[in-house]
Amino acid sequence: MTDESIDPRICPWATSSPAMLAYHDQEWGVPSHDERYLFEILTLEGAQAGLSWSTVLNKRVGYRAAFHDWDLQRMAAMTDPELDGLKLDPGIVRHAGKIASVRTNAQATLRLHEAGTSLVDYAWNWVDGERIVHHPRTLGELATTTPLSDAISKDLKKRGFSFVGPTIVYSFLEAVGIVDDHVEGCPSKRG
Repeated sequence: MTDESIDPRICPWATSSPAMLAYHDQEWGVPSHDERYLFEILTLEGAQAGLSWSTVLNKRVGYRAAFHDWDLQRMAAMTDPELDGLKLDPGIVRHAGKIASVRTNAQATLRLHEAGTSLVDYAWNWVDGERIVHHPRTLGELATTTPLSDAISKDLKKRGFSFVGPTIVYSFLEAVGIVDDHVEGCPSKRG
C-alpha cells in the first residue's frame, strides 16, 4: 500500500494491504480471552507455515465456513471423508496435514475442557494472566521463537496438538495479545 494517509509509525509489516492494516489495527496484539478466537488464530497461524500471513488472512472466511465457525464439538467430530473433501476447497489452504490438524486440535482442546480448563486459561496461565510487552524499534528486533514459545509448543504437542511448532506458537502469542510486539511508536502499542 502506498496510501499517504497511513501513519508511518505503524508496524511496517501491516502496510501491504487494507486487510493487513485492518488486522493490525483491530486484532493483532489485542488481548483476547475468547476461546473461539484463540482456536481460530491457532489454526490460521498453523495454516500459515510456509506461506504469507496475507494469503491466510484472505482465506479467513473460507476457514470459518469449512470449520463450522470454529465450533469445537463439530470440528472434533469431522470425519475423514469430510476432511478429505476440504482438500478441494479453494477457500482454505489445501494441505492435508494442516486440514487434519483442525480436528486433532479441536479434540485436544476438548480434552483440556475435560481436565477442567479451557484453551484461554491454558494459554494465559503460561504468563500468569499478565501480558509480555516488548519494545522493538524495528522488525529486525522481533523474535520468531522464545523459550516461552518453545515450552508451550512442547507441551501442546505432548497434549496431542499438531501444527504448533515454536514459531507458530510465538505468532499465536503475538496475535492474541499475550505478547505485544508492536514496534515502538506504533499507535496500536498497548503496553
